[in-house]
Amino acid sequence: MQGVLDRFEGNLAVILIEEDKAELIIPKEKLPEGSHIDTIFEMEKQNSSYHIIAINTEAEKRVKEKTTDLLAQLRANSTGSKFKKN
Repeated sequence: MQGVLDRFEGNLAVILIEEDKAELIIPKEKLPEGSHIDTIFEMEKQNSSYHIIAINTEAEKRVKEKTTDLLAQLRANSTGSKFKKN
């Protein structure tokens, strides 16, 4: 299962786990090195608690590529601004 680092609230990190529609809140210092907002984690659930296994770099790469492709499509379809420049 995967989790995404959604935001920081003070010294806490909020990770969203979409598969279970759950939220994991942990201290920032417990995040793997290199974690930032939108980091995708491989997660596991033991009993009723979630644990980060590792950062999923392949999933992050796919998301970045998809975002880049969508922005390129938007730019290609753009007809420019409707506002006149002075």
